[in-house]
Amino acid sequence: MHKKFIQIAAVLGAITVILGAFGAHALKQLLPANALATFETAVRYQFYHVFALLLTGILYKEFSNKFVRSAGHLFIIGIILFSGSLYLLTYLEATETIGYRGIGAITPVGGLCFISGWVLLAIGAKSK
Repeated sequence: MHKKFIQIAAVLGAITVILGAFGAHALKQLLPANALATFETAVRYQFYHVFALLLTGILYKEFSNKFVRSAGHLFIIGIILFSGSLYLLTYLEATETIGYRGIGAITPVGGLCFISGWVLLAIGAKSK
């Protein structure tokens, strides 16, 4: 399992750099400041949790238990829900699509996944 977490972290890390560069160069001219800030938040939290997933993969070799494994899964789900929902909101803003603002309600669920992942990682690193 630890290799899968490291591989997924590497792929998500590459995607994060691509999205960050896209936001810094292409989106600056296309989006209002608030939408760009939303996009930058998505990229920032994705990058933080790519490192969390990488750390989880490394720690799993030493602490191979259900808590560490679950933490890795929660980091992946959190990236999808938190950052993914913010990317989608940015897209909706850029295309001036109306009626889908409720998607923002998904973002806190992703945040809870991040928090839960960190808590489980702490518990998992404590037990063997």
